[in-house]
Amino acid sequence: MLLEVKKVDPIRRELKFQIGKERVTARLEEVYKELGKVAKIKGFRPGKAPRHLLESEHSHVAQEEVLKSLIPEAYQEAIEKEKLDPIDMPDINDVSFKDGVITFTAKLDIRPEVQVKDYKQINVKRKSSQVTDEEINKTLEYFKKGQGEKEVALDDTFARGLGYPSFDDFKKSLSRQLEMDKDRHNRLDIENQIVEDLLKHSKLMVPQSLVKKQLEHRMKETTNRLKSQGMSDEEIQKREEQMKKELTEAIDKDIKLYFIFAKIAELEKIEIAQNENIPAKVMEFLLKEAKWEEAK
Repeated sequence: MLLEVKKVDPIRRELKFQIGKERVTARLEEVYKELGKVAKIKGFRPGKAPRHLLESEHSHVAQEEVLKSLIPEAYQEAIEKEKLDPIDMPDINDVSFKDGVITFTAKLDIRPEVQVKDYKQINVKRKSSQVTDEEINKTLEYFKKGQGEKEVALDDTFARGLGYPSFDDFKKSLSRQLEMDKDRHNRLDIENQIVEDLLKHSKLMVPQSLVKKQLEHRMKETTNRLKSQGMSDEEIQKREEQMKKELTEAIDKDIKLYFIFAKIAELEKIEIAQNENIPAKVMEFLLKEAKWEEAK
């Protein structure tokens, strides 16, 4: 097999294959042997038809089977020989089966090199989760005006209607709920601080094949959601370019982060179980390593 490898850019490779006549002929023999056992040819029982009739009536099927067999086989051999680490299935183009020789081209993206530094001791500022009287009173106002024009009396009767023994019990429960909400938001805020720091101190090239695939998927999801909300095809079309731009930026960031997290997991030898999420597991490690301080 002849193989030519072209480095398109740091992560893109183009592989040109030529599978020789001897190997193709041998595989063709195997295919015709199996085909002869089941092929239906008028005047002959299965397995008894002469080879020239099999070739005249089923050559197209035989060639298709040889291509389906040899192309992935040759591709896998090349990947192992060149020690490439593909991140997705390749694009197979320019397939030719002529004069007993098969040629084709495979284009693929390999796992990018990731340079990540200063990911330990990231400075994070955590806001207080303590709930103020002002926040509680503001929330109570929503309950008070919950019936439109008619204001609700916030008393024990109101609290019992919501399943609490008294208004004081309701306020305590409300305070706990608000604190939990603030705590959750503060946790997300800290994770975002870590994410922004990682992006700032890391270098890698994002594989565009992954971006393209994710963009197609998310565009379909977004379009279907907008349609279900009653937006017309015309309105969606007007927004399409802006949607693509915003989604591409988000996807680019997500993919970049995934490879950064994977690199940290590799550097720190973080064991990831089969059902575990790499970013979540690495974020747990980064939170333990971060330098925390209370935001003023």
